Amino acid sequence: MRVPTRTRIHAACAVAGGLLLATLPAPAHAHGGTGGHGGRTPTKITVGDRTFIADDKGRATQWRGFNIGDKGHRGADAFKDVTEEQFRDLSARGYNLARVLFFWDDLEPRPGRYNRDYLATMNRVLGWAAKYHVKVVLDAHQDIYGPYFSDHRGNPEWTTRDEGLPYESVPGDWFAEYYTPGVQAAFDHLYEDRDLQRAHADMWIKVAATFGRHPAVLGYDLMNEPMGRFHDGEDIPTAAARLESTQITDTWNRLTDAIRLVDRRNWIFVEPTPVVGLGLPTALGPITDDKVAYAPHFYESAMETGADYDPDSTFIENYEAAITAYPAAHKMPVVVGEWGPPDQSLPHIPLFYRRMTASMDRFASGWAGWQWCNGGGYCVLDAQGRMKPNNTLLAQPYARAVAGSPESYTYDLDTRTYTLTFTTRRTAEGPTEIVLPRDVYAKNPHVRVDGPGRTRTDIHDNTLRITPTRDGRFTVTVTPR
Repeated sequence: MRVPTRTRIHAACAVAGGLLLATLPAPAHAHGGTGGHGGRTPTKITVGDRTFIADDKGRATQWRGFNIGDKGHRGADAFKDVTEEQFRDLSARGYNLARVLFFWDDLEPRPGRYNRDYLATMNRVLGWAAKYHVKVVLDAHQDIYGPYFSDHRGNPEWTTRDEGLPYESVPGDWFAEYYTPGVQAAFDHLYEDRDLQRAHADMWIKVAATFGRHPAVLGYDLMNEPMGRFHDGEDIPTAAARLESTQITDTWNRLTDAIRLVDRRNWIFVEPTPVVGLGLPTALGPITDDKVAYAPHFYESAMETGADYDPDSTFIENYEAAITAYPAAHKMPVVVGEWGPPDQSLPHIPLFYRRMTASMDRFASGWAGWQWCNGGGYCVLDAQGRMKPNNTLLAQPYARAVAGSPESYTYDLDTRTYTLTFTTRRTAEGPTEIVLPRDVYAKNPHVRVDGPGRTRTDIHDNTLRITPTRDGRFTVTVTPR
């Protein structure tokens, strides 16, 4: 999304604190199909309360990256601000994930008439991602439903049924527009009207059928920041919980079923309402598919208005305590779909980054920051394409693929020491791969591996590859030379 305030939500919600232990408990469980070692190659790996997406070798994966998109251009100019260089530079700095925005209003400007040029452009973007070994989550992005309302982006005008109810533009706080009756009515009809349900499903069938076998695609984010109609007398937390447990859960299941008609390979990413960003647990129900990941957003309301991070704030702890129960109960990987401050130059941003990345290392297996672009505001890069000074803290080592069960991993920003502990697993093939960003280690670092037997190590293209010769529990420690 970006850049509204969320003070109206914030004032309505009470949050609870709590900390999550950084170390992941054993045992580990693998889930999935067949293959590898003559046995099962899992689709996901669960270690204690945390689940990881498995790659085609049965390794537990982790994801680091950013959102890439262009809200400002449409029609023939769609994706004009998305370039090959973005994917090249993203990969060169060690990131392996891009959440790429697309807009249904551009894809299907008239009912049943899909824009072939738009699909071709999406394919070109995916080609760039594949060229630089970046995996993509295709995000059906919307803000304030779509272009019917003040020329926002997302769901097509022909899907908009506002019942003639009022809508008011709110300059400087467009997120507040979600609470206008016309916008809420539009979401309600999208969720409930049979013809719009079918159109919504058909759109996703078209996308999945077109790109399901593309090597860059990791999965599909069904809708950015879903909202809906509030009932009379409901406060915001109550309305969000009702929407999540009913209409949004039903919609996610319906769209997942539609995608599975044409694509059983890729992952489905589902979001709660944005209210969870304020430390409230989601009320989403089960999504009846084995390859579904949870993709909440992680924003701090005061910072979105331009405030600096408050070191005494319990925002991160509250969010972390609230976010974990749902994915743990349903054995879902967590990949945070959006996070980041609009002003990265403020004095406490380094502390914010330290705490945020450490938190996500505790509860998630990946994240995509907002946004990989050049310029001001949320853009990670300055106008000349250089990483803004504080943003170099977001370049951190991570285990891109673990040939076993990741039990714990930590990174000390002060000493630039990365530590990974994992136990080998017979259903995993290939080496464990740890990304060593050039912004962290200008020279190949010192590597120590503690575990049974001898271990082969190799560093190439800023990636450490570790191949044990025996099964067991290993601890890898990386330090600068």
